[in-house]
Amino acid sequence: MSYTALYRKFRPTRFEDVKGQEHIVTTLKNQMKAERIGHAYLFCGSRGTGKTTIAKIFARAVNCENPQDGNPCGECPTCRAIASGASMNVIEIDAASNNGVDNIREIVDEVSYSPAQGKYKVYIIDEVHMLSIGAFNALLKTLEEPPYYVIFILATTEVHKIPITILSRCQRYDFKRISIETITEHMRELMQTEAVDVEDKALRYIAKAADGSMRDALSLLDQCIAFHLGAQLTYDKVLDVLGAVDTSVFSRLLRLLIDKNIIGAIGLLEEMIMQGREMTQFVADFTWYLRNLLLAGSSDAACDVIDMSSDNLHNLQEEAKMLEPPVVMRYIRIFSELSDRMRYASQKRVLLEMTIIKLCRPEMETQKDALLDRIRSIEKRFQEGVAVSAQNTPSAGAITDAGAAASGVKKRPALPKAIPEDIKKLVDKWQSVVGSTQMPMKQYLREARLTLGGDNRLVIVFADGIGSDYFLKQPEHMEQLNRLLSDSIGKEVEASVQTIKEDRNFDDTYVDLEAVIHMEIEEEL
Repeated sequence: MSYTALYRKFRPTRFEDVKGQEHIVTTLKNQMKAERIGHAYLFCGSRGTGKTTIAKIFARAVNCENPQDGNPCGECPTCRAIASGASMNVIEIDAASNNGVDNIREIVDEVSYSPAQGKYKVYIIDEVHMLSIGAFNALLKTLEEPPYYVIFILATTEVHKIPITILSRCQRYDFKRISIETITEHMRELMQTEAVDVEDKALRYIAKAADGSMRDALSLLDQCIAFHLGAQLTYDKVLDVLGAVDTSVFSRLLRLLIDKNIIGAIGLLEEMIMQGREMTQFVADFTWYLRNLLLAGSSDAACDVIDMSSDNLHNLQEEAKMLEPPVVMRYIRIFSELSDRMRYASQKRVLLEMTIIKLCRPEMETQKDALLDRIRSIEKRFQEGVAVSAQNTPSAGAITDAGAAASGVKKRPALPKAIPEDIKKLVDKWQSVVGSTQMPMKQYLREARLTLGGDNRLVIVFADGIGSDYFLKQPEHMEQLNRLLSDSIGKEVEASVQTIKEDRNFDDTYVDLEAVIHMEIEEEL
């Protein structure tokens, strides 16, 4: 016997079995009891919320020979015939593939024939918004005044596409997204019936991933069970199957972004890719994590609506103190825009890496919230009395005279009185040192400039923060560079790294060692 998917095997057969739509179930049952059945219904709502299921239950109920408290009995010949799909009284139509005028005209012609068995002929038109304008017009008159034995049930996920003339002729029922708690509890009951061992945490994650759709939740659960058949379905296994990541990974990424650590963030992304995580899902989940972060930072009471364990919630509250709400909102905006762009992109990883760099370098953006983020960062440093870091401080020979700066005249950096012989050797062998390195270090060093620090040490200057971060935030790279320099001249060397400011030019700020040494050589010749 072939296997039946969970969402088909456990499709509700009574109104009470439908989860999360009590307002609709109660109304339809009361109509059945009072025999106040309408001629046209419009069921609208997101996917997997029970529209077609309730339509089928209602179709059986109105034709049932022995209805029980508004429900179909399920035992009479009419109920069994409808359930098996053999009844001519219930006609299901997919408007996505039968959306023309001729298809609707066939329905209009059939309506004139009374049911051969039972009280009503029920037409269930799924995805009704897909009908053409001509098809809607052909249906209009019949929908307004059908024979007493005909009931139309129209189902749609995009009610805004339906003409107002159709809407005004139907009783409209809006189906809600099903809550995570309701989906989790229902799946727990089904797993007890199926004798499958599943962690509650795994069920909650599946319910959250289903985004309010019971059908999606059961389909994902079916997929996870099949992948780990015969073993306990744990939270980690669900993450593996769905290509998702644990909350702790988002916490790590956020802290790296706060620290402006580009190399670390790109490295974390590389880990996720090597583990087979899906990039689009990664971005969507991280956006949701930022949403929780914004709620946690806005109000203590907001923690009640955040679906997260107590440990993770504690970390989230700590992180909420590290970022101001406008900064978090900027992050959410950027990742929301990224999610839309990634949907149709062929290079998803490149887009995500560009976004990470953009967040670590607010100066790369010109939008208002990015500029405000930079201003807030500067204000915070002034308030805390934080000194300018070494990588942003020019060397002693590059300090500009205050009077010259005030007058707008740029003062050329003073030439050093004497350059140490060791530094001359290093500068002379610089190209060979660069050529002996591997990518990406080689690329960064090719773009670097050499100058002399106030303590007569070699200073390597980068035009942007990416190159300097590669060495300053990854100490092993700096150690490797110093080792190469020491090996090239046979003496212990300890160079330093700096980043030139945006508003400065290298030649106006630093002494170019390569040019000076080249000039000395020419003079000697």
